[in-house]
Amino acid sequence: MKLNPNKKIKLSTSPGFKTIKQWLDKQQRKPFIFQEQTWESIINSQSGLVNAPTGFGKTYSVFLGALIQFINDNPKDFLTKKNNGLQLLWITPLRALAKDIERAMLEVVEELGLAWKIGSRNGDTPMAERAKQKRQLPEVLIITPESLHLFLAQKNYADTFKNLKIIAVDEWHELLGSKRGVQVELAVARIVSLRRKELVEKELGIRDLEFGASEVSNKNTDVKKLKTLPIPNYQIPAQISVWGISATIGNLEEAKDVLMSSLKTEGIIIKANVHKKFEIESIIPEEIEKYPWAGHLGIKLADRILPILENNKTTLVFINTRGMSEMWYQTLLTVGPELSGAVALHHGSIERELRTWVETALHQGILKAVVCTSSLDLGVDFRPVEMVIQVGSPKGVARFLQRAGRSGHQPDAVSKIYFLPTHSLELIEAAALKEAIANQFIESRLPLLMCFDVLIQYLCTLAISDGFYADEMYEEIKSTYCFSEINKEEWLQILQFITVGGIALREYDDFKKVEIIDGLYKINNKRIAMRHRMHIGTIVSDAMLKVKFMSGGFIGVIEEYFISKLKPGDVFTLAGRNLEFVMIKEMTVQVRKSNSKKSIVPSWNGGRLPLSSQLGFMLRKKLNDAANTDHFSEKEKELSALEPLFNLQKQLSAVPKENELLIEHIETKDGFHLFVYPFEGRLVHEAMAALLSYRISKIIPITFSFAMNDYGFELLSDQPIPLDDSNVYELFAEENLYEDIQRSVNAGEMARRKFRDIAVIGGLIFQGMPGEFVKQKHLQSSASLLFNVLSEYEPNSLLLRQAYNEVMQQQMDEIRLRNMLQRIAKSDIKITYPVKLTPFCFPIKVDSIRETVSSEKLEDRVLRMQKMLQ
Repeated sequence: MKLNPNKKIKLSTSPGFKTIKQWLDKQQRKPFIFQEQTWESIINSQSGLVNAPTGFGKTYSVFLGALIQFINDNPKDFLTKKNNGLQLLWITPLRALAKDIERAMLEVVEELGLAWKIGSRNGDTPMAERAKQKRQLPEVLIITPESLHLFLAQKNYADTFKNLKIIAVDEWHELLGSKRGVQVELAVARIVSLRRKELVEKELGIRDLEFGASEVSNKNTDVKKLKTLPIPNYQIPAQISVWGISATIGNLEEAKDVLMSSLKTEGIIIKANVHKKFEIESIIPEEIEKYPWAGHLGIKLADRILPILENNKTTLVFINTRGMSEMWYQTLLTVGPELSGAVALHHGSIERELRTWVETALHQGILKAVVCTSSLDLGVDFRPVEMVIQVGSPKGVARFLQRAGRSGHQPDAVSKIYFLPTHSLELIEAAALKEAIANQFIESRLPLLMCFDVLIQYLCTLAISDGFYADEMYEEIKSTYCFSEINKEEWLQILQFITVGGIALREYDDFKKVEIIDGLYKINNKRIAMRHRMHIGTIVSDAMLKVKFMSGGFIGVIEEYFISKLKPGDVFTLAGRNLEFVMIKEMTVQVRKSNSKKSIVPSWNGGRLPLSSQLGFMLRKKLNDAANTDHFSEKEKELSALEPLFNLQKQLSAVPKENELLIEHIETKDGFHLFVYPFEGRLVHEAMAALLSYRISKIIPITFSFAMNDYGFELLSDQPIPLDDSNVYELFAEENLYEDIQRSVNAGEMARRKFRDIAVIGGLIFQGMPGEFVKQKHLQSSASLLFNVLSEYEPNSLLLRQAYNEVMQQQMDEIRLRNMLQRIAKSDIKITYPVKLTPFCFPIKVDSIRETVSSEKLEDRVLRMQKMLQ
């Protein structure tokens, strides 16, 4: 039976709402219907997901709900009541968000006159502030997923959450589909389980409770025994609300289910019935390149954005990659010297203090423009921002909307964004984005399943604090969406792994981490506990090294793989400065200022975003329009501007319709080229190129090199490629897809690379003490050794299985590849034989030579190729 059944509380009559309403009236603000719906749901202990466009007050929908609930519970002394313990836990994906949210919440609390404290906890929080929080937690704690797991590593951490009423997960659409999202799932499940247990223990002996197979009917119940019972079987509510806050996402229902999973409640979706107005304007080049290539055109149009910066108080210039943002910052200062001091640079590798200064200057309206990456994508409310410029395609509808929403960050304001193409063909993506936004065609974020590396890390985190009981923890883990399908055999394998190292590693003491004492799983070894504490929350990215002047002062961080290519004396750009590389000392890159006019722009791994499936679909639709008409109206100015390019493509080959796949056979002095245009994004194209080359090589012994972009891919050989009408459908068949992919790519080597990250997250590899981190090549070497040992002695290892699954799901994008092959099977395949390179294949061809030629030589070579073709 359920305890403390709640009567439905009406929002309008509650003292909390009346107080908040008076405050809003003074501010001359009126709440949206979706905000009032959320407030009423919160005071009635419901859970759910709030969905609203950027700038419509999603934060206030949950935060003010928490205040209303507190005032309702303490109607007489809510103004003076202090030290109430943690009431609202606010999980945020970005540190940059924490500061802005804290500022907004403090403003409300101070104006209301409440004695509440608001605090933040992340990697940037000073030690003094952490010590203060340990003594007395604030009523609201804004925290990242990693820092939340650090809380779970503290002794008696359950006391932290005993007064907690609400868990809010901000920007849930950003966390969903990542291992950080899995961390959130596990942490929420733990807190929910703690609150259930606490409620059970309070009610012991007061009334009968049903526990599934077990019953408790008197005060003499063995509480220790009770603690080991599977908590989710208790037929009682958790007495805590969980709220997700999300902007643009296609699979809202699934996003809600993932977050609600451990509550064992359906939860509700509260959607803002408001329409955010977006104005999208493309910057059309004066001359359209009939043979376009990626990257260079944007820089050539830099002077076109100077009037936009001049006419607006503050503008955000979004660049997709950190390397290009460095280049754009320098270019803006070159073409507009008057901007010196009024334009700043912001990305994740810049030193924290400089980033904080930029964020503060944005709030104060000091800066005219900020060149930024995704570091300023999310929820930060920079009110003076009037304009946004997107340089290059954002490769996704949701990302474009998120960035556009940085301007006009008020409910009735129009969010305006300029789209600046980095090559002519990107104008098709601009047209596709416009139509996708008009039709609300937004991407989904698929949740991750069975992330055993995150689970192993999490169990060790609990084992260094208060420990856990296996049966209770199994039920708790199964309550999450990620591990809902975990079976007893897999669970026992995980337990065996953390206690003795599994079958393969049982001879090595380093893997015997967790001890079992009276059924309690605990880490008692101080050395093992210390090592684990240092890496709690680790979700692997590329190894970053600090960059510091020889004379002192940090500039930012840079990826190890980039620095490893530099020689002393080489000049590179970081945080808008030209720096001469001197040496690496104690995991720090030491540099001095350089006056050199030429410098290397760092490239960061993962810099190229793959085209989303939704944008790919709209792109094929726009190409269908281009294939069926020779002239566009003025309303479709992007496609109208591309008419000369489309006409040349039709003349030499064809523009594919929506139900067609275009394949081009072209012979040049380099050899025999096969260009294929599925318009499915570079990840799918990379997998398809490998698959197709393997299947062709079964027909005739032949070797290929291949290149790809988001529109298509190229196979290049020194002999004619045997693909024609007689075998093309067979070569693109879905049959035997999994087996052929495994054979076509070095799946073992790719899994070995994936395994390195899994091994680091799962704690198989120690990354080193602070300031003495192990180099990537040594990590890879250690991971390869473990990979070989497991492959030989424990081939059924869950971590090996996960490595191969991640290769298929993430690097190969198997689901999307399979969907593409199903689509091609129903399409007409059009094979053409152009006499020279076409507008569509030219950018792929340029990408294939980009790796071997320096940027200056590349531009010269491309210009020569363009002239020859024209």
